Amino acid sequence: MEEIYRQNAKIVYRFLYSRCREEQLAEDLTQETFLKAYRSLERFDGSCKISTWLCQIAKHLLYQYWEKQGKQDFEELPETLPADADTERQVLKRVELLEVLKELQELSGEMREVVYLRVLSDLSYKEIGEIMGKSENWARVTFYRAKEALLKKREGRDGHGSDEL
Repeated sequence: MEEIYRQNAKIVYRFLYSRCREEQLAEDLTQETFLKAYRSLERFDGSCKISTWLCQIAKHLLYQYWEKQGKQDFEELPETLPADADTERQVLKRVELLEVLKELQELSGEMREVVYLRVLSDLSYKEIGEIMGKSENWARVTFYRAKEALLKKREGRDGHGSDEL
């Protein structure tokens, strides 16, 4: 657990701070995140990176804190990150991605693979094209079409558009 803390404490702290913009609260919730993770380590199934799992715990703890404080509409708060927080931005993207994994499964195999390679593996379009035996432009277009399909699907479920992919 010490090694997990050493490798991920900064990521969790920056993730929390990017959401709440309060140093002390971010520090306190970072500690609480690792305590909760320690108590439930047996439930970590390895289906995502440990940093993603920890940030998900941190997000829930923050929302619980806000709820106790009577803060309204916390889901709609801006999620800006410091400019030098590339690693944290990637973690945030991954945490947000967990919420649409079911929808990703509805995409065609090639679209799904491109999204996984781009978002989860953080590969360039050129690298994706090489892996898939296609062009860089094909990877860009496929990723764009996948995003559009996911947005259309979400709009359809919200009653604001078609339910077709």
